[in-house]
Amino acid sequence: MHRLFVALRPPPAIRALLLDLMGGVPGARWQSDEQLHVTLRFIGAVERPVAEDIATALASLHAALLEVSLSGVGQFDTRGRAHTLWAGLTPHGALADLHRKVDQALVRCGVPPERRAYRPHITLARMKPGAALTDDFLRTHAALSSAPFALDHLILFESHLGRDAASYEAVERYPLRG
Repeated sequence: MHRLFVALRPPPAIRALLLDLMGGVPGARWQSDEQLHVTLRFIGAVERPVAEDIATALASLHAALLEVSLSGVGQFDTRGRAHTLWAGLTPHGALADLHRKVDQALVRCGVPPERRAYRPHITLARMKPGAALTDDFLRTHAALSSAPFALDHLILFESHLGRDAASYEAVERYPLRG
């Protein structure tokens, strides 16, 4: 089985900016440089023939190069408990359109459609149970922004779950056209 997802990687300068702001929240498991990405679609575990169909379907997608900017920070929570800290991206429209194209290509390969609303972001940290409150981090970095930057490759990743963190392997890269 192959545990797959489709994502975009921000350029090194943006990843460095994000790495510099990480810290100050006890109990947070901060992402490494290799883990920073914009998920377009989580696929999950699939058998090799389906993985090959997915790779072929993504190769046939026609999508334009995206230009986005960092825009604030936030958190995802469940029942009032934060489980993820993230950096936001704008504009949402182009990312949502690409997410929709990827989702449609995956559905044609037999992958169930995405049911959750798409919220473009870059995960900064996963919160351990009992982690400290994130209010100070959110307040300190609320105005996070960047100059526009290009996201120029769609990447099919395989995720390998480890004891402490997941590692990601780029399986295929698909250039986005300007």
